[in-house]
Amino acid sequence: MRTYAYYQSVFEHVPKPFAFVDLDLLDDNARAIASMAQGKNIRIASKSIRCVEILRRLLNSDSAYQGIMCFTAEEAAFLAGQGFDDLLLGYPQWQPQGLKAVLELIEAGKSITLMVDSIGHIEHLERLAEGCKRPIPVCIDIDMSVQYPGLRFGVWRSPISSWHAAEPVVQRIQASSWLRLDGMMGYEAQVAGVGDRAEGSIMTWAKNQLIRRLKKRSIQEAARRREEIIEHLRKLHALPRIVNAGGTGSLDSSCKEPWVTEVTVGSGFYSPGLFDHYASFRYQPAAAYGIEIVRQPQPDIITCLGGGYPASGAGGSDRLPKPYLPEGLKLLPLEGAGEVQTPLRYTGNTKLVVGDTVFFRHAKAGELCERFPFLYAVSNGRIVDQYATYRGMGECFL
Repeated sequence: MRTYAYYQSVFEHVPKPFAFVDLDLLDDNARAIASMAQGKNIRIASKSIRCVEILRRLLNSDSAYQGIMCFTAEEAAFLAGQGFDDLLLGYPQWQPQGLKAVLELIEAGKSITLMVDSIGHIEHLERLAEGCKRPIPVCIDIDMSVQYPGLRFGVWRSPISSWHAAEPVVQRIQASSWLRLDGMMGYEAQVAGVGDRAEGSIMTWAKNQLIRRLKKRSIQEAARRREEIIEHLRKLHALPRIVNAGGTGSLDSSCKEPWVTEVTVGSGFYSPGLFDHYASFRYQPAAAYGIEIVRQPQPDIITCLGGGYPASGAGGSDRLPKPYLPEGLKLLPLEGAGEVQTPLRYTGNTKLVVGDTVFFRHAKAGELCERFPFLYAVSNGRIVDQYATYRGMGECFL
């Protein structure tokens, strides 16, 4: 646990606002995640990191960490230029310019795998890849959402949810002169990305119980779907190099499937606010930001400059940044976290005055890096470095 006094001392003379990564806690999280992987390889989700130096640190921290999952073709080309390899595009790409840059890198010997979930994707890649001297590796995205009467538990991703839907795509890849099947991915977002330990009323408790039951069924269904498709691929002698599953929130269950070769983890390294609400794990809050108190309109109200960095997803209070330190801070429900000012109700014991720092955690992980050009790297009570974010390196991929 870190205290307010600890970070106040570290950042006493740092201009605000600023963001930071606590390397000691980051390393703790990396060790805990590697130990949970049960011998599986772990692919790092760059979307949740967005900092080249931290990606390097994680990859070098344990032999379990192998490869990166990117989110755009442009980002893949950027990371390849930074010396990274074994890159998997987590989402289908269509823009010819970005894809052509990736195809050139593949021809030059880089290991980059593109995502597909339809014959249309394959035919588009074929047109761009015609004449390439190396086969273009592709990965099929399998939808892991589950459907109940009146409820879809999961996200809208791939149209492929069974071997019946996957078979024509596999056959089309096998018939291609320019592509080869390199991977299969199934991301159970409703397990990995949905908390089940929210605090609140009896209704919140009931919702937690429902989510846990739905998660249990989803885990069973995801395993069944992956096994079905893997068995058919085995019969075709077409087992891919990559069978990718999971996310931070489903690490423990995804690793139990014997046919899974690797799991993807991203948010767990920073452990943002949304990750406080999971029953099966708890990681350390390794990334945060600080903003400055600029006025005090009431004895129990302080107002900070800026700080309104909401997370993507369905709008709601859980997408707002989370007051972190000192303890005893709460956002005001009618104002929340604002673009130019953030008022907070304060009931803590530490005396706060104008000019002091208030620390927040972003609701999500890598999105914090879109707001700052660099992260202060903190270890053993002092700033040891500054790590440029993607934005700080002049890059903006989405």
